[in-house]
Formats: sequence, C-alpha cells, structure tokens
Amino acid sequence: MTTAEQFTVDISESDQSVDLGIAVPAVDSDLSDYEFHQRVEVAWQVCDRFDLQTDIWRGRILRAVRDREKRGAHNSADSLSNGDTKTSRSNASSNASSSKSGSGFLNWLKDRDLSKSQAYVLIDLANSADQMLEDGLIETQDVNRFSKRAFLETAQASPEVQQIVSDAARRGDQITRKEVRSLSDEWTAMNSSLVPESVRAKVSDQTIPTRYLTPMVREMEKLPPSHQQTLKNEVDENPDVDTLKQVTAEAKYLSRYIEAATQVQTLDPEQVDLELALDEAMRVGCLNSTADLVNQATQLEQAAVKLYTAWKRMNKLSDRVFVDSGESTPNLRSLLAVLSPLCSEVVEVQLGETNSATSRQIRLRILSDEMSVEEG
Repeated sequence: MTTAEQFTVDISESDQSVDLGIAVPAVDSDLSDYEFHQRVEVAWQVCDRFDLQTDIWRGRILRAVRDREKRGAHNSADSLSNGDTKTSRSNASSNASSSKSGSGFLNWLKDRDLSKSQAYVLIDLANSADQMLEDGLIETQDVNRFSKRAFLETAQASPEVQQIVSDAARRGDQITRKEVRSLSDEWTAMNSSLVPESVRAKVSDQTIPTRYLTPMVREMEKLPPSHQQTLKNEVDENPDVDTLKQVTAEAKYLSRYIEAATQVQTLDPEQVDLELALDEAMRVGCLNSTADLVNQATQLEQAAVKLYTAWKRMNKLSDRVFVDSGESTPNLRSLLAVLSPLCSEVVEVQLGETNSATSRQIRLRILSDEMSVEEG
C-alpha cells in the first residue's frame, strides 16, 4: 500500500512536557453540575484525540518493525534460492544474532509488554488512517476532530458512511462514536428496502425525522418476508411519525412472538396454526398480550425443566448424605429433616413472610418418570 501523507502531532521537544490544553475544573468550584460535566467531557475528548494520534503512530512503528523482519527473512530466502552461500551464511548469522538480542518482532513486542493481538489492532488502526488519508476521505487536520472510538467506528463502516462522516469532519464537527453510529444507522435505514418511497420522500423534505426510521428497520429485519411486506404496506398507506412508531412496536411484538413460539414445546403445530393465531391477534388488537403470553410459556417450560432437574439432584444428594451420616451427626440429620419437604413428591414453598396476610403456601406435585410409568 502506498504510504499516505502522515499528519503531525503537536508535541514539543521530547524532554519537555506536552501541552494538550486540558483544563480540568476544580472539585470545589462554583460551577453547576451541568457546567462541571460539560468541561470534564471536553477535557476527556482532548485526551481521547491525543490517544488516537499516539496509537496511530504506534501502529506505524509496529508495522515498520514487522515489515523489516519480513524483509530480512525474504532476502535470506532469496539468497538461499540463488545459491549465494556466503551471503546466506551472513544473513543466517545476522538473523540468529537478531533473535538473541530480542530485535525480532515478537521479542520486540515482549520487551514492551505488548501482545500480538494488541499489536495488530494498532497496525490495523494505522493502516486505516493511512488508507483514509490516501483516499482523500480525511485531511491531516481532520484526524484531530475524531475521538479514538469514533475513528475506529469510521474505519470499520461502509464507504458511504465514511464519506458522510468525513464530510462532517471537514465542516469542523467534533466526531464522537455516538455520532458515527447515528449516521451509520440513518444511512442504513434510508437505503433499506423495508422503507417505502413515500417515507423516503418525507424524510428528504424533513417532514419525518430520520431517527424514527432506524428502530423500525432494526425490528423489521428480524421478521419473515411476509410480515415485513405487511408492515411496509401499512407504513406506505400512512407515512407519518405515529404510523412509524406503531409499526416499530408491532414489529417488536411480532419478533418476540415468533422467537418464543419456536421454543415452546407445548405448541404442537398439528394442534394449532401459529401463523393464523398471530393474524387473529393482530386483527383484534391483542398482539402485545399474545406475544407476552407465548413468551411466558417459554419461561414456564424452562422453569419446569430446571425445577425437575434440581429436584432430582436434591434427592440424590440427600440420599448420599443420609448414607454417609449416622447417629453421631444429629445436626446433619436435622438438616436433612428440615429439607425433606423439598425432596418429597409434593414440594412445599412458603410465598411471602410467615403470618403475613398475603403469605401463602405453594404446593407443587412432581412425578418422576418411574411414578408416571406406574400410574400408566
């Protein structure tokens, strides 16, 4: 890759301190909490931007050390293939000496307490910075407008989002991670096939804010194509903010219903048509309650399985402790006696405080596989 023009960092002489222009408000200042946190946030962003520049330069340094070693290994291999015995011996001796002195890439990292994964994260960051500079997406001075996390988010975003973010940086905007994600979500939503043209037109003339599109698209993407089309038609017929909110909520309940329904063992497809039941719930306006009902069924089944597993385990442990104990362990036997209601066929649990007006005794009857067979 062609090396892009490298930006400079405002650092003074190496033996002097670096003036970052950070002003941290005093703890006992008369500032309001809002003003105090605003100033702290500004100071934090300065540190974040300086940290970004430092890591980019570290990535470039690491890349140079790594590539230098690769070049040495490549030259050594070429010498061997060309039969240059004298040169190959010299290179081999040099490489061995290099390894012993710790100047190899991995040893270089070890000397600086850096892992290989950390090194390649920094190298990737440097590569991203150089590529964005080379492509003209950002200028040298634009880097100072990014926080470290914002720059990483931008580097991983699609080219279209990178262009939008770089345009904002050129305008002088301070780019935060939140802003990059917001721009990315908005671009994705605006270009999603789930958004009808009637809505895009209203977003373009600012009749509908873009912030309502992202959650709707995110929820609709979880649904099967048939339900996506139904909701899309609904939005197309009434392209307004209230409809977007309603469709977002419906998509959320639909995805919850579909996900939960596939996990409920009691719902036998031969006995109930889940798709028709869903359509009827939507028609009569009880989709939310139906989705919660199916979700609760999933949790109840899972709780029943956990209860039975714990009950079986407790019975085995109780039998083991009873066999291992004896008359010399009266307190241990008392423990077993107190816990016995939880090991019996009917499990009894007190709900609420004893003698309270709202307290009640819960009794659950558990039948083991052996009991079920005998009753059958």
